[in-house]
Amino acid sequence: MKWLVLGLCVALAGCVGQSVVEPEPRIVRIEVPVLVPCKVKEVAVPPWVAAGLQKADSLEVKVRALLAERRQRIGYERELVAALRLCQ
Repeated sequence: MKWLVLGLCVALAGCVGQSVVEPEPRIVRIEVPVLVPCKVKEVAVPPWVAAGLQKADSLEVKVRALLAERRQRIGYERELVAALRLCQ
C-alpha cells in the first residue's frame, strides 16, 4: 500500500514539473469599415420665381413664372444629386 501511494505521488510530481506551452502571439489584421463624415459644400436653395406671384397677375405671367421655376427646381435637384454622389 505504501508503494502505491509513493508511486502515485511520484507520478503526480512528474506532471507538476511539466511547463505549460503558451501559444505564440500573432498579429491579425482585421479591416473594419468606419463611417467618415461627408464634407460637401451645402447646396443653396434658390429664390423661387413663383414665390413672388400675385393673385392679380395675368395668366401669362403665372405660366412663365411656373415654367421658370420648373427649370430652377431641375437645376437644384441636379446639384443635390451631385452632392449626394460625392458622399457615397
